Amino acid sequence: MRFLHPEFLFALIMVVIPVIIHLFNFRKYKKVYFSNVALLKRVSQQTTGARQLKRYLLLLCRVLTIVFLVFAFARPYIPSSTPDSVVSQNVVSIYMDNSYSMEALNREGTLLDEAKRKAKEIVGAYALNDRFQLITNDFDGIHKRLMTRNDFTEAVDTIKISSISRSFKQIINRQNLLFKGSGVQSTVTYLLSDFQNNMWDQDSIEKDPASVFRLVQLKANKQANISVDSVWFLSPLHKSGGVEQLIVRLKNNSDTQADQVPLKVLVNEQQKAFASVNIEARGISLDTLSFSGLSGGWEEGRVEIADNPITFDDQYYFSFYVRKEIPLLVINDHQTNVYIEAVYGSEPFFNVNTILEANVDYSRLSEYPLIILSGVEEMTVGLAQQLSQYVRNGGDLVVFPSETNKLTGLQTLTTALGISRPLEVISSRRKVNKIDMKNPLFKGVFKSLPRNISLPFALAYIRYPGNGRNLLELEDQIPFLSQYKVRQGRVYLSAVALNEKSSNLVRHSLFVPIMFQFAFNSLKDQALSYTPGKDLYMEINQTGLDANPILRLNNKDKEIIPDFRKTETGRRMFISDQGMKSGIYKLTNGDSLLAKVAFNDNRSESDLSYLNDTELKKIFKSESFKLFEPGTKSLSSEIKAVNFGVQLWKLCLILSLVSVAAEILLLRYYRQMNIKD
Repeated sequence: MRFLHPEFLFALIMVVIPVIIHLFNFRKYKKVYFSNVALLKRVSQQTTGARQLKRYLLLLCRVLTIVFLVFAFARPYIPSSTPDSVVSQNVVSIYMDNSYSMEALNREGTLLDEAKRKAKEIVGAYALNDRFQLITNDFDGIHKRLMTRNDFTEAVDTIKISSISRSFKQIINRQNLLFKGSGVQSTVTYLLSDFQNNMWDQDSIEKDPASVFRLVQLKANKQANISVDSVWFLSPLHKSGGVEQLIVRLKNNSDTQADQVPLKVLVNEQQKAFASVNIEARGISLDTLSFSGLSGGWEEGRVEIADNPITFDDQYYFSFYVRKEIPLLVINDHQTNVYIEAVYGSEPFFNVNTILEANVDYSRLSEYPLIILSGVEEMTVGLAQQLSQYVRNGGDLVVFPSETNKLTGLQTLTTALGISRPLEVISSRRKVNKIDMKNPLFKGVFKSLPRNISLPFALAYIRYPGNGRNLLELEDQIPFLSQYKVRQGRVYLSAVALNEKSSNLVRHSLFVPIMFQFAFNSLKDQALSYTPGKDLYMEINQTGLDANPILRLNNKDKEIIPDFRKTETGRRMFISDQGMKSGIYKLTNGDSLLAKVAFNDNRSESDLSYLNDTELKKIFKSESFKLFEPGTKSLSSEIKAVNFGVQLWKLCLILSLVSVAAEILLLRYYRQMNIKD
């Protein structure tokens, strides 16, 4: 047994006071005369023993009263056998999980409400002069400071459900960051959460060896949950008036099968498709829904299911751009290329502008997602620099050389682009023997690659150093069609001219799909949706942007000025920790609409499966670790038992009162009992 305040033990010296009183009887005796003293002598002999016993019992009661009262002030306790017990704390850090999963119910209400009550019980287990730190998933700046007990209680009452979820690593790194340089030597960290599986990202946790971790696991009632996990289109190209095929991925996060789950697709708040889906327990369902009737421009989409009581993941927002046409620019040297005109002229969706090299309007290059350079022998440095800037800003450039042996113009262009320069023209028949099927250029061209496929051949080709990615390759690993990444854009460099003297490519079955794919892949549309806290940034199309744009994200409820930075690869809008809620926002530059951006909550919260005791102990791997499971026992009492062991001051106070009561009973009833005897 130990004492929290041993200085009070000096008061035990007061036990000499009742001892002195009992050793010296200060009562004055009064003489009484009796006629027969023989009778008094007999009575005195009979009562002397009882009177002495009473005196000793009274002395014992009074001594025990003082001893137990002094012990109560000295706060005795039996030290805990666990190694993480501490006697006192200066700083207590409390993390409260306020993610969507904390909306789940148990017999105490929502898990978040129970977490608030438990947090207040925790601070109630510490002294008034201790300081507390509050951390939530929002990582609010107001929580950086240390709080008093009253300030902490007020801050806890203001916590609301957040769409952001955090891992153990992020939480502990945040705590270490806040305490860095503050002079705090050691802390006790409480984590109040349901501890979903997604909180552990399999990364090791860097813990301060001086910190003590205590986990309070809140358990919800078992319930089923169906979530809209993700959506995507079968084709990335959206044409005005065309048929769209949307694939919806639903996930069953429970152990029971879900039957007849209603699913519908809305575009611009109009229902476009409906389905009913069955999903096996812990299973995934993919359903394809078709719709049409879209006009050109930005479209706002939403997928909905009906699944109560957990509803935060029942909607999935997405946005996409529907095009009426694809503008293409073809730059020729002296005359138009009949093969390019034949390919793109067969499809009205392509709006081809064909001009000569001398008539290029540099200011309008950014209007075209794809520029095709065909047969240009000579090239000015100015045009080469403008094309280089166009590619660096995100444009795609396809280069077909001239059929002559002049390489001057091509050397000027490749130097400006920083890609492989042409070395020489070789007149020799060589066959393409390798095709890069992993490149997006060939996506959807073949259902399966035939074993004995007939590939193009070259009759006269330009030899380049093999510094790019060879999409089509001649024998001896000689590039036939190469791809180069230049900042945000791409350059496709052909080794042969577009005529029958250089190659049979223009007559080959691959020519049309390759030319179509050049155009389709040049459309760098943004993602259908983004997840705040997971997706860090989105690339911004620089077409039409000035040097210092004023970008805003807004919807009917909120307006945000995003963090916009210029990087080596282009311009990025950072979206992490911007406070975006689920929905569709307009991205504007001044009064002009740049895009519509969809945001969805993190679906990791949808899986209502939790870490068990063994897994939590494995994660923390620390002797300074304890797991609390709230039940009928007071959490405050459990914490005090861990901090101070078994406290005995209440028992001492009770025993002191018992001693006083025993003294009163002796004084009142002992004499009567003796007379009866």
